[in-house]
Amino acid sequence: MEFETLTVEAKDGVAQLRLDRPAQANALNRTLWSELRTAVDALDADPTVRVVVIAGNGKHFCAGIDLEMLGSLRAGTGADCAGRAAEALRRTILDLQDVITSVERCRVPVIAAVHGACVGAGMDLATACDLRYSTEDARFVVKEIDMAVVADVGVLQRLPRIVGEGVTRELAYTGRTVSGGEALGLRLVNGVYPDAEALTVGVAELAASLAAKPPLALRGTKHAITYARDHTVADALDQVATWNAGMLISADLDEALAAAMERRPAVYRD
Repeated sequence: MEFETLTVEAKDGVAQLRLDRPAQANALNRTLWSELRTAVDALDADPTVRVVVIAGNGKHFCAGIDLEMLGSLRAGTGADCAGRAAEALRRTILDLQDVITSVERCRVPVIAAVHGACVGAGMDLATACDLRYSTEDARFVVKEIDMAVVADVGVLQRLPRIVGEGVTRELAYTGRTVSGGEALGLRLVNGVYPDAEALTVGVAELAASLAAKPPLALRGTKHAITYARDHTVADALDQVATWNAGMLISADLDEALAAAMERRPAVYRD
């Protein structure tokens, strides 16, 4: 796939999706918002892709929404009716929310590899990923409060499920910077590496190990965890029972059993 603001490469079941506006610290402009969803949806539909890694080219992961785009949103639609202008802006915000949700909606695990700045919409993107890893000097900031804006594309909804409500309130109210080391203590990230090179290598190793897992079980596990987060225990148990009622007959289970009996690595079909 060819994009203006992204680079995408898939090999051996792992897709590397990199934000590619390094001169702008990978700030999300209109093109990047649009291309991000297109790319994630395409990777989601590709049966050969088993894991996605999202990272940023240059010195930073993502500096948030492009300020020029933010200004154009504030300027409104030009409608001569305040109600219609507000409705149009609401539809735009819902569409931006869906871009971030496309990452969570992706069937396969998505790993965020964060270095440098992870600010504003970068936090929205990172918290929509399944796993987050960072460098020690990464900087996580829920910045919207200092822009006189309520964060509205996912971080206020997802971050409490990751670090808890109290920590989320502090970070959202203060807009303070969290280092990679502190992020690990808050459980915002799953692991920390000394520098960007080590981060790239470590996340690549993890992604390769996940890509070797049974694909249907990996996708089903992601779906079950996400479903359980938003439903009752009873509903979630019913969901996973229905899933396994269909998936326990898969060729993946046959291969896992055969590999175990033959004491060899399992090789699963796409």
